[in-house]
Amino acid sequence: DLSFRTVVTENGETIGDDKFESRVSMWVKICGLTDPAAAAEVGRLGPDAVGLNFYKGSPRSVSAEVAATIVGALPPEMEAVGVFVNHTADAVAAVCRDAGLQTAQIHGDELPEQLQELQSLAPELGIIRAHRMGAEGIGPLAEYLGRCRELGVELTACLVDAKADGVYGGSGEVAPWAALRTEDAGDDWPPLLLAGGLDAENVGAAVRAVHPGGVDVASGVESSPGIKDLKQVEAFIRAARDADA
Repeated sequence: DLSFRTVVTENGETIGDDKFESRVSMWVKICGLTDPAAAAEVGRLGPDAVGLNFYKGSPRSVSAEVAATIVGALPPEMEAVGVFVNHTADAVAAVCRDAGLQTAQIHGDELPEQLQELQSLAPELGIIRAHRMGAEGIGPLAEYLGRCRELGVELTACLVDAKADGVYGGSGEVAPWAALRTEDAGDDWPPLLLAGGLDAENVGAAVRAVHPGGVDVASGVESSPGIKDLKQVEAFIRAARDADA
């Protein structure tokens, strides 16, 4: 099995964030929080990060103003990640600044050149690039990451999600774990995070099969879109970390 915990380096220095390398347990992100009260409850369960969705086509979409109140309800050490779909670099930088977000997850059809623009506008931001993978396998992702390296784009991580027609994440469909397990990944890739159809029942198997740098869940811990079930959140975190122990 492949281990996707290598951090991209350049000139001997670590690129992005080494939190995936230095962690003592599986890095877990709970995505799609929509209100401060629920965020505070999720925060007490101890994920490493939460995601706030700014894609208006999502049932989990929030405004920058609501996002700022959610961030204010989180434990100070918890990473807040903004999820963006086909926003301009200016818009991403502005929302992250206004909402107090440390990281931007780029989840649409953005080109590497747009990531380069974002990095130039907001060099303090971490950037997670989401890739929706289908039957074509990991090849297109390899090409994309290669172009990022050519442009000097420093990715914190790459999140691999399931490809679903007309949907930018949160579909509940399972990503193709077998392709991630058996195909070659470059040793200069950023850490890979696994998403797509994960829940408390299958995340342990996913972690053992893929050995990702972290896992991400939205619909798999919900009672309805945007409404987190705290028992499911707790069970998911425990299952992911137990599988990585």
